[in-house]
Amino acid sequence: MLQPKRTKYNKQQKQPVKGNSTKGTRLSYGEYGIKTLESSWITARQIEAARIAATRYMKREGQLWIKIFPDKPITKKPQEVRMGKGKGNVDHWVANTKRGRILFEISGVSISIAKEALRLASHKLPVKTKFIISNHLINNEN
Repeated sequence: MLQPKRTKYNKQQKQPVKGNSTKGTRLSYGEYGIKTLESSWITARQIEAARIAATRYMKREGQLWIKIFPDKPITKKPQEVRMGKGKGNVDHWVANTKRGRILFEISGVSISIAKEALRLASHKLPVKTKFIISNHLINNEN
């Protein structure tokens, strides 16, 4: 699963996810992709499950890019521990994704395969997503 190799600080504060994304809102590598319609945390397990679902459907054809990385540690205290005594240990990692961020990109496959692979991947994610197509493909069709 994805997580940073090393971090400067072990634990972070939880910040709310608000507003629209300014980075990563356009396709950069692939011809097709999925874009979030909501802001949310996406865990490393969810990203990995979506990646596996998409690559299994594509049967190792084409190429898949993951455009988000879980770099925010989420801590959790053990059960039945009293209040106080500091912050808990790191439990899992999440990617902070705002509305409009591209999550996955695909190229090298037909549009029908890409659409179905990304649909299967989006079912593994906790946000609503939208299938998008690169501008140069739209311009070539006309």
